[in-house]
Amino acid sequence: MPDGSHMTARIGPNAVLQLAPAMDRIAGEGARRALFAPLGFDPLPDPTAMIDEARVAALHSALRRYHPENAREIAIAAGQGTGDYILAHRIPHAAQTLLRALPARVAAPILTRAILAHGWTFCGTGTLSARSGPPVVFTLADNPIIRGDHAPAPLCDWHAAVFERLFAGLVHPRAHAIESACCATGAPACRFEIDWR
Repeated sequence: MPDGSHMTARIGPNAVLQLAPAMDRIAGEGARRALFAPLGFDPLPDPTAMIDEARVAALHSALRRYHPENAREIAIAAGQGTGDYILAHRIPHAAQTLLRALPARVAAPILTRAILAHGWTFCGTGTLSARSGPPVVFTLADNPIIRGDHAPAPLCDWHAAVFERLFAGLVHPRAHAIESACCATGAPACRFEIDWR
């Protein structure tokens, strides 16, 4: 697996691919195709290739702009789908079994380190850091998916849902993630807190 150092402006395809079934289910296939096609995502991109982060950001921004009534629900469903994909295809089953058997206070730092090691796949040129908890706190500075966007409330529902699905699946079933700060609201970084207490 590459370390990502040569892919600095790319994000993994699940940031796009998981939006498709979520949008088909919630807004309809026609609405999804109308949103995806002008941005070059119809047909869907190669599931094995990283995608230019600016194109991913444009899609997420267009979703919020043209479907404000259900953009959050779609982003959350896509984040959950991304988490499910990671659990099914990217984390070895033996590692998952071990993490689930460990106490949450031991499993959480292990999962946090693994996420940091692979953060380049969903952070692009952003900078991901973390603090152990509970709550575990991930900080994503210069988040490319919302770069340049402005909003009165946090926008990173997709990221929060990915974190929640991974921690609920591997650390504690009550794990819940919230975005407590967001670059789009003027914060210096997007901040995600995951707690299970």
